[in-house]
Amino acid sequence: MINIRKLESELWDSADLLRAGSKLTSNQYCMPVLGLIFLRYAYSRFKKVEEEILKGRPSRGGRVMPVEASDFSAKSALFLPKEAQYEYLVNLPENIASANLINKDGHQMNSLGEVVNNAMQLIEEQSEQLTGILPKSYTDFSDELLAELLRIFNNSALDDVGGDVIGRIYEYFLSKFAPVVASDDGVFFTPKSLVKMIVNILEPKQGILLDCACGSGGMFVQSGDFVNAIGMNANNTMTFYGQEKVEYNAQLCLMNMAVHGLSGVVKSGNEANTFYHDAHNLNGCCDYIMANPPFNVDKVKAESCESAGRLPFGMPSVNKNKEVGNANYLWISYFYSYLNENGRAGFVMASSATDSQGKDKDIREALIRTGHVDVMISVGNNFFYTKSLPCSLWFFDKAKSEDIRDKVLFIDARNYYTVVDRTLNEWSEWQIKNLNAIVWLYRGETEKYTALLKEYHNYLHSEADVIDDDELRSAVNQDLFAEIVSALKEKLSSLRKIAKVDVESAEKRDKKNVQKQYDDRISHIDNMLTVAKEANWLYEKFGNGVYVDVLGLCKLASISEIEGKGWSLTPGAYVGVAPIEDDGVDFAERMVEIHRELLSLQAESNDLMDTISQNMKEMEI
Repeated sequence: MINIRKLESELWDSADLLRAGSKLTSNQYCMPVLGLIFLRYAYSRFKKVEEEILKGRPSRGGRVMPVEASDFSAKSALFLPKEAQYEYLVNLPENIASANLINKDGHQMNSLGEVVNNAMQLIEEQSEQLTGILPKSYTDFSDELLAELLRIFNNSALDDVGGDVIGRIYEYFLSKFAPVVASDDGVFFTPKSLVKMIVNILEPKQGILLDCACGSGGMFVQSGDFVNAIGMNANNTMTFYGQEKVEYNAQLCLMNMAVHGLSGVVKSGNEANTFYHDAHNLNGCCDYIMANPPFNVDKVKAESCESAGRLPFGMPSVNKNKEVGNANYLWISYFYSYLNENGRAGFVMASSATDSQGKDKDIREALIRTGHVDVMISVGNNFFYTKSLPCSLWFFDKAKSEDIRDKVLFIDARNYYTVVDRTLNEWSEWQIKNLNAIVWLYRGETEKYTALLKEYHNYLHSEADVIDDDELRSAVNQDLFAEIVSALKEKLSSLRKIAKVDVESAEKRDKKNVQKQYDDRISHIDNMLTVAKEANWLYEKFGNGVYVDVLGLCKLASISEIEGKGWSLTPGAYVGVAPIEDDGVDFAERMVEIHRELLSLQAESNDLMDTISQNMKEMEI
């Protein structure tokens, strides 16, 4: 498994080094570089879909029928003509002028910049929504610089791990360019795990989806994937609308949608400032609202907001300058107002909004009394590339069933996540499914919970077959997840001890190979253990499929209970604190051990300093 963060960093360092050596500013460099990653991303997806198309392709006279643009649109993918395919571009000869290449208008091309511009124009012809969107300033680059950039983004590691990781690279570059090209602190996109959670809880299938703070379009892309995964075609069943004040971000959104084969209408600029404009006239019309709006925006003109409407619960507090000092409840009001009578909304919001006071509290009370607040989820720190603050996920549902109409499900997930590195956390795929399962049980959708247990069972069973372990197979067959976790921990500990001995005793020339073999086996079991732990986490709380309140995790609260808490929507105020598990370690004994280790390390440090000092004296330094 490749280290994605390391790859992101290496690609950025390489690309930024080239920028530093050119005469281009970051602003001039940003969009063309993202355009090249777009090309690489589009090519990766193109090859994957082409492979799927060719699997069942008819043939004539022994020759397989060639693929066509319509084949790709049927699978929500972007068709790439040969001259726009990354492999073609990266393998062009050094001397473009001597290659006699002709552009789409019939003129000879004499530089690599012209060839890449032509590729972008060819792609725009395949997608109406991309017309005039893709960067075409590649003649500003020298052929040497452009060729090197193409080579950098042709890293073979990207082929090994597929399009999702290229999407991560794309997002990483967005975040790195953010400070120099945007005014909103660089939050162009919502982390994928948060987007997936919103999409999975809303379950979009058909109708109108609006993201009125759409950034680079992650909500649309994930919704498209969700719809396609359940066997429907997103472009046939969904209509996507976006508003994005920053035109640059809107370009990124359209590029992102196009590479996933999605069509939609995205408006940008002043007319797309959601505070003052309903750019698509969708108030009261939307089946789904998804958004990650900028938090805590100030200096919003109150009179302009009021005249623009979409405030069913009234205006938030207005200061003496006739400005809204914190726009969080403007956003919340808009999201509710845009919904039709059966609509659902899911959005990211600053944690402070769940119990802010003053007029915010009045709006929140009115909102809760509608019975349409559905689920509230607290999210921990470090889920964003550019912000470390916690946030909340809010969900509205105007078509809640009667038995949960006067209830809200609170989930405190601040301590439930996977650490990616020191500054970034995320929910793994299994963790997203587990949190989603709590919502299913709250809604009475037991069959979905049962299907997830079956998914865990099938995964663990297949892995137990791979490592050929009868004890594990027996535990898996009985869905004894706690026993599976225990057995895997034991197996992992034993394997690590054996590995240490075998690597140390191996011949020098064989050490690396022996180490790799053990690393692969250990990684395999470690991954299996991670999944088993998640299965056990879910099963020990909800068994065979009945929702219960879990201390420190989830609580189903009535409107009267919420009123008793001062109309707070903070999950932590309801779920309580989970009991601290006894890890079986004697505290006093462990402190003695730590103190002993510290003294030993201190002694080693002193010895090392003495040695260094003696060496420096001998060198007469």
